[in-house]
Amino acid sequence: MSIASNSTVIILGSTGSIGTQGLDVISRHPERFTVTGLAAGGAHIELLAQQAAQFHVSEVAVFDETKVPALQAALAQAGAQGVRVTGGPDSVIAMAGSGANVVLNGITGSIGLEPSIAALKAGSQLALANKESVVAGGHLLFSAQVRDKQINPVDSEHSAIWQSLRSGTHGEVSKLVVTASGGPFRGWTRNQMIDITPEQALNHPTWHMGPVVTINSSTLMNKGLEVIEASRLFDVPPSRIEVTVHPQSIVHSMVEFRDGATIAQASPPDMRLPIALGLSAPERLGNIAAACDWTKAATWTFEPLDDEAFPAVSLARHCLEASEKHTAVLNAANEQAVHAFLEHRLPYLGIVDTVREVLDEMDAELRGNPLFASVEEMSQLELEARHRADNLIDK
Repeated sequence: MSIASNSTVIILGSTGSIGTQGLDVISRHPERFTVTGLAAGGAHIELLAQQAAQFHVSEVAVFDETKVPALQAALAQAGAQGVRVTGGPDSVIAMAGSGANVVLNGITGSIGLEPSIAALKAGSQLALANKESVVAGGHLLFSAQVRDKQINPVDSEHSAIWQSLRSGTHGEVSKLVVTASGGPFRGWTRNQMIDITPEQALNHPTWHMGPVVTINSSTLMNKGLEVIEASRLFDVPPSRIEVTVHPQSIVHSMVEFRDGATIAQASPPDMRLPIALGLSAPERLGNIAAACDWTKAATWTFEPLDDEAFPAVSLARHCLEASEKHTAVLNAANEQAVHAFLEHRLPYLGIVDTVREVLDEMDAELRGNPLFASVEEMSQLELEARHRADNLIDK
């Protein structure tokens, strides 16, 4: 579907990294977009009110309903008039499903799944930056689509693959190549990683992200999750998805076609590029991000992934081949383990080891009934996985 010349946009997670950059893109193209709704968790009430005032938004939803009075006061303070304020998880889902042309989902965590489903069912184009919708939601997400190609991937790697796939048909694709920066411990052996501290792991060489995502980048669990996403978004089996380490983070991912051609998307690291395309596709907008500077010498390197030092990617592949329930457990157990590591309750290598142990414990019950019947069942399974991870961590 071609998006209207002026698109109505709803932004979920508007005060987070994706949301704020999405609004930055929109502010550069006021003739192209009208923001009709903003939703956020509730941790940054003043910012949410300022956004509502700046973009003349008619409705704001806050996940934490206890923040509604503070939000109303902040809106008055910011000079935002006539804004409808709603609170609670259901208000965010209702906003997502209100039928805007585009819904940008920048929510973190599996609470982003139900808003994604609501947006798809309402016929909105879903600009998706919420990994968990794909990793934990599986077919629950995809079966909510009312037409083909209703999801625009916003993750930099998936956007790069999506852009590169324009160069051929699905049948001509031989493999997808997901690039990884390698994180702060690239080149380290497993032995060298025994005493890694949260402070060391939070120091990412190329991207500035929230703490959980940054730790996932260091263990390469984020690449494991991205392989799962790529397989499901683009309908390519895991055996035809490779990961290559590219420390410069200029080539965001590639597609290899059957004639031997590899098409890549390259640009200096800036999330505004994939966000903008997610909002405006198939059209590309100007004044978004800097391009590569070909007047300066540059070196791009690629090296194979060390699966022994970074076992998270092969663990994710194993889950992808097993079932959607395995991938949901992988994600939930990993979140618990990362939080424990950040709180100094678990050693660094214990993150992926804990996830593997939880998967081993639950494997038989997961294989017995591999598809989710409902979002409620997925939430229950996640709780169980988190509980088991906590038990292993605390024993």
